[in-house]
Amino acid sequence: MKTSFPKDKIKAVLLEGVHEAGATMLADQGFQVERVAGSPPAEELATLLADAHLVGLRSKTQLRAPQLVGASRLLAVGCFCIGTDQVELDAARRAGVPVFNSPFGNTRSVAELTVAEIVLLCRRVFEKSTMMHAGVWDKSALGAREVRGRTIGIIGYGHIGSQVSVLAEALGMRVLFHDVVPKLALGNAQQAESLDAMLEAADIVTIHVPADASTERLLGEAEIARMPRGAILVNNARGRVVDLAAVKAAIESGHLAGGAFDVFPQEPRGRGEPFESELRGLSNVILTPHIGGSTLEAQEAIARDVATKLIKFVNIGSTTGAVNLPQVELPMQTGAGELARPHRVLHFHQNVPGVLSKINSALGAEGVNVRSQSLQTDGDIGYVVLDVDPSASEAALDSLHSIEETIRTRVLW
Repeated sequence: MKTSFPKDKIKAVLLEGVHEAGATMLADQGFQVERVAGSPPAEELATLLADAHLVGLRSKTQLRAPQLVGASRLLAVGCFCIGTDQVELDAARRAGVPVFNSPFGNTRSVAELTVAEIVLLCRRVFEKSTMMHAGVWDKSALGAREVRGRTIGIIGYGHIGSQVSVLAEALGMRVLFHDVVPKLALGNAQQAESLDAMLEAADIVTIHVPADASTERLLGEAEIARMPRGAILVNNARGRVVDLAAVKAAIESGHLAGGAFDVFPQEPRGRGEPFESELRGLSNVILTPHIGGSTLEAQEAIARDVATKLIKFVNIGSTTGAVNLPQVELPMQTGAGELARPHRVLHFHQNVPGVLSKINSALGAEGVNVRSQSLQTDGDIGYVVLDVDPSASEAALDSLHSIEETIRTRVLW
């Protein structure tokens, strides 16, 4: 049976300054690695995708159906960040292209930034610093508060939200949280009965939810109005979760005492491009350029995590950690030698009754012995990994391609 082309023919394109640790890991596997500092414009992106087998990106580059359709060689996508909303997951799914991310890599960095901003806002440090830079000395305690004893409301009690909970409690804060599903509270944190109940009780509200239809403008004018006068709002999650016009009005009226925002509905594509927001110039508002996970530690951890998942998929067919396809984990098969080592066949297909039977019949018709088989399905997609005797012929692979429900077939070795 024809096997995959050599590793040195596999090309990985890493965009947006992915940490060099990821590039090194991929290069050490023998892959070609091309690094691009920023998020390329559409035309350049199309050129890069045309001969890429692996693509790594962060939060700016958008991979939609048209780009994915044009990337005929693409095997997998690595999102070197937490979120995957920058990739059209259904389109990648239909093409049999797994999308991997790193849901834990920058957890601590975002949590630390969030808690640090809360302390700075409660003490009005940013406002005082801005005045000092302007040559104004204003040594006053007006509006400055300790965080100890205050109530923090956390929207989204996942990896980051729960870390914020632990750090906040260590500072003496009372922790309430809201999540769409019941969660095990850490320490003395308590899950609020509803979002409204949490908003009404919290002195500080911080948001840690993904971007989807249910979180679009989750906090608008009505929700902000429920927060106590003098409350603080922090959004280090996704830009479209908060109505910034409502935030501006609440800060200007004095209803909100301040806020910190690391994400925005519209963000510049790269360094040097102008940034516009209705929150610019507001007192006691910290604005940062989407740097919640931008620490050396987080970027290296993310790079190693995602690179590992890409390597495992290319080398052994593992889809563990993919966010859009069935997850199959299998070890590397070994034999007495290269001649005894089985071929590994990867087969993405439409999940309809009878496909596995067709696969086995096709291999059986060519006299191919299946040593092991692992199948997982997820909705309308199935993924089967087969280890077969090395006596297989190219005709067997051709017969798998001919199965009507086949999306993609690949032979690893």
